[in-house]
Amino acid sequence: MEEMGITPLGSNLWVFSPSRDSDGGSAWLLRTAAGRTVLLDVPLLEEAHLELLAQQPPGWIVLSHRQGHGRCRRLQERLGWPVVVQEQEAYLLPTVPDRLTFAHQLELEPGLQLLWTPGPTPGSCCLHWCQQGRNVLFSGRLLWPTSDGGVELRQTPSTFHGPRQQRSLERLRTWLGEEQPAQIACAAGLGPLRGAKLVERGSEALQQASRRATAIDR
Repeated sequence: MEEMGITPLGSNLWVFSPSRDSDGGSAWLLRTAAGRTVLLDVPLLEEAHLELLAQQPPGWIVLSHRQGHGRCRRLQERLGWPVVVQEQEAYLLPTVPDRLTFAHQLELEPGLQLLWTPGPTPGSCCLHWCQQGRNVLFSGRLLWPTSDGGVELRQTPSTFHGPRQQRSLERLRTWLGEEQPAQIACAAGLGPLRGAKLVERGSEALQQASRRATAIDR
């Protein structure tokens, strides 16, 4: 699969190479405990990617932020999977027929939960996957990897609201509780991880990110 631009990361988890259709973002693919497929954000729609996805068990296309929409309508036409999007960004997909929207939180199945984390974009969200021995937070563009193996908040030209982004980080930490997650999967900027793809010691990385953000705010 790696020659197709898809990297396996242990059991039931894969990451796509960055897509120019999503501002250089990386889409993630996972298989849930119930045997469903979750595609987090839209990868580059190469024919090889489309064929691979069409072979997967039906599931959901989950959009973590508006830059991750890519060519969502075409992908859904091919797969027929529902698109899950936070309600504030559903209007960006007027021609997508099968949409599942949520306001603050949504549980897709036990151990697979979404939380609205505005700041990077108005409808940004994070996905927590805690099943089958995996404990991964998919942070969208709320968090970016750092060269020391941690994560940080980052304001870019497309950032919607910096203070709300910081509040979302604190809400995320409260929502997850102590000692979670084990790993963090970011939607973009994976270069500092030097090929590792996932941020290890996720709960510690979140604590450090919070301290950094507080220090900058002061």
